[in-house]
Amino acid sequence: MQFSPEVLIVLAPLFAAAFAGLFQRFIGDRAAMAVTTASVGLSLALSLPIFADFVWGEGHERTIELFRFIDVAGFTSTWSVRIDALSAIMLVVVNSVSFLVHVYSIGYMAEDPHRARFFSYLSFFTFSMLALVTANDFLQLFFGWEGVGVASYLLIGFWFKKRSANDAAIKAFVVNRVGDFGFALGIMAAFFCYGSIQFDEVFHAAAANPNMMLGVGDIQFKAVETIAFLLFIGAMGKSAQFFLHVWLPDAMEGPTPVSALIHAATMVTAGVFMVCRAGELYHLAPLASGFVTIVGAITALFAATVGLAQNDIKRVVAYSTCSQLGYMFFAAGVGAYNAAMFHLFTHAFFKALLFLGAGSVIHGLHHEQDMRYMGGVRKPMPITWAMMLIGTFALIGFGLPIEGFKIGFAGFYSKDAIIEAAYGSHGIGAQFAFWCGVTAALLTSFYSWRLAFMTFEGKFRPNPHARHDDHDAHAHDDHHAPADGSAPAHESPWIMLAPLFVLAAGAIFAGAVFYPYFLGYKAEEFWGHAIPLEHGHHDFPVWVLWAPVVVTVTGFLLAVIFYLWQPGAPKAMAKGPAHAFLFNKWYFDEFYDFVFVKGARALGDLFWKVGDQKVIDGLGPDGVASSSRFLSRALRRVQTGFVYHYSFLMLIAAIAFGGYALLAGVGGGR
Repeated sequence: MQFSPEVLIVLAPLFAAAFAGLFQRFIGDRAAMAVTTASVGLSLALSLPIFADFVWGEGHERTIELFRFIDVAGFTSTWSVRIDALSAIMLVVVNSVSFLVHVYSIGYMAEDPHRARFFSYLSFFTFSMLALVTANDFLQLFFGWEGVGVASYLLIGFWFKKRSANDAAIKAFVVNRVGDFGFALGIMAAFFCYGSIQFDEVFHAAAANPNMMLGVGDIQFKAVETIAFLLFIGAMGKSAQFFLHVWLPDAMEGPTPVSALIHAATMVTAGVFMVCRAGELYHLAPLASGFVTIVGAITALFAATVGLAQNDIKRVVAYSTCSQLGYMFFAAGVGAYNAAMFHLFTHAFFKALLFLGAGSVIHGLHHEQDMRYMGGVRKPMPITWAMMLIGTFALIGFGLPIEGFKIGFAGFYSKDAIIEAAYGSHGIGAQFAFWCGVTAALLTSFYSWRLAFMTFEGKFRPNPHARHDDHDAHAHDDHHAPADGSAPAHESPWIMLAPLFVLAAGAIFAGAVFYPYFLGYKAEEFWGHAIPLEHGHHDFPVWVLWAPVVVTVTGFLLAVIFYLWQPGAPKAMAKGPAHAFLFNKWYFDEFYDFVFVKGARALGDLFWKVGDQKVIDGLGPDGVASSSRFLSRALRRVQTGFVYHYSFLMLIAAIAFGGYALLAGVGGGR
C-alpha cells in the first residue's frame, strides 16, 4: 500500500479515531482532541490542492488502488481512492465542515467528561464519509454508507443516559436499515445484470444494453430502471426523503456539533452524491428519474411546511435541511446534476453556519432550545446574531437575478439554478417540482425569519417551567435579566466563534466564486467525465427568474407582520387544527407508530399467542401432554386397590369376550 496524499486524506482520520478511542486513558482528553482535530486538519490541507487543481488547473482524474477487498467467484471489489471533480468537491466539503466542527467542539464540549470518546466518534464519522466519496465501486461506497450509519448512531446517542437520545439513535438506525435494504438489492441487481459493481463498468454495460430486462417469470422491468429505483430507496433513507424522513429531526438529541456534521455536509448528502455519481444510470432511466424528481419536490415542500410550526431552534434548522435536500434531489431527477452538487456545496457552508450558530445561542442561554423562551438575544450576543443573519440570507437565497449581473448570497446562485432547471426540463414531474420549489422558497423565507425574530428580537421571555434553584444557572439568571429586556445570555468563547467566521465567508462568497465552474462557462472543463452534463442554453421568462425573489421578500414581510408588528397573532393561530397538524409533523410519527410499531406488536402477538401457543403447542406437545394427563387420571381412578373391583372388571371382560365369541360363531354359521 502506497501512502500518497490521496490515501492519507482518507486514512488519517481513521488512525486518529482509533488512537483517541483506544488510548484515551493514557493520553488524556486534551491529547485525544488534539490528535483527532489535527488529523482532520491534515486531510483538509491535502484536499485543498486537489480541489484547486480541478478549479484552476487541468483536473487530473485518477484512481489509486490500495488492495483487493473481496474476490469471490467473480465478485470483485478493490479498495480504491477515486479522484475526479465529484470526489474533489466532497473531499473539501467533508473535511472543511468536519475540521470546523472539531474546533468548535473543543469549546462546546469543554465540560463533558467523555470528550475523547466524542472526538473519536467524530473522526470515525469523517473517515467513513471519506471512504464513501472516494469509492470506485458500489461495495466500497456501501461500506462507507454503513460506516456513517454506525457513527451517526453512536453520535446521536452519545448522551446515552438520556432516554430521548437513545430512542433517536435507534430510530435513525432502524429507518436507515429500511433504505439500506433497497440499496443492497440495487447493488445485487447491478452485479446480476452487468457482472460487475465497478462504477465505470456498470455504466458502460448499461449504456451498451439499455433495454435489458430484469424480473421474475412474466413480470419484467427494464434493468436500468429497476437498479436506479432500488439505489434511490437507499438514498431516501440516508438523505431523509419523504416517507423515510422521520429520523432526521430526532437526530437533534445529540450534541449540536453532531447536528452540524450530520446535516451540513456529510451523512445526509451521501444520497445526493450517490445519485449524481450514478448519473449515467439515471440518465438512462427516465421513470426512476421522475420518481426522484417527485419525491424530492414533495420533500422540499413537506419539510418547509413542518418548519413553520416547530419551536425547538435546532428542529427548525433540521427541517430546513430536509427541505434543501429535496431541492438537491429534484435537481438530480431533472438531470441537473451539476446544480444539485452546487447546492450541496453551498448548503454545506450556510447550514453548518446555522447549526453552529444555533449551538452558540443554546450555549449562551444555558442550554435553552425553545424559541418561545428566547428573545432579546441580539444585544448580549452580537457576533452570533451577525453570523446567524448571514446564514439566514444564504438559506433563503437572497439575491438579484439581474441579466449579466447576478449578485447574492451563496444559496441564491445554487437554489435559483435548481428552480430554473426544473422549469426548463421536460422530464417527469419537472413542472410539479418547479412549483413546489417556488412555494418552498416562500415558506423557507418565512420560517427562517421567524427563527431570527423569535430568537434575537423583542424582549426576553423566560421559561416558566425552569427550575428555580441554585443549581439551575438559567433560572438563576432570569432573576437578574437586564432592565432593557435583553436576554441574560453571554457570547460564546472564540474557539466556538472562529469557525463561524470561516463558514460565513463561504455562505457569502462561495456561490459567486464557484458559479462559473459548477454551472457557468467553465463547467464542462471542470466536471470532465464525473457526471453527465446537459448542453444547451435556456432563455427563461423574466417571471421565472424573479419568482424566487418575490416569494422570498413576501415570506420576510409576512414574518415581520406576525412576529414584530402583531406578535399575538401566532399565539392565536397556534390553537387551530392547522398548527397542530404541522406541529405534529403531519402525524407521521403517530401513523408509523400505529401501523408499524403497534401493528408489528399485534402481528407478533397473533403468531405467538394464537399461532404458537394455541395452534402449534396446543395441537403438538402441549396437546399430547394434556391428553396423557387426562388418560392417566382416568386410569388412576380405575386402580383402586380393592379385590372386588378387579373381580367385577374381570367378570365384565369375560361376558364381553363370551358375547363376542357367540356372535362371531353365529355369524360364521350363516
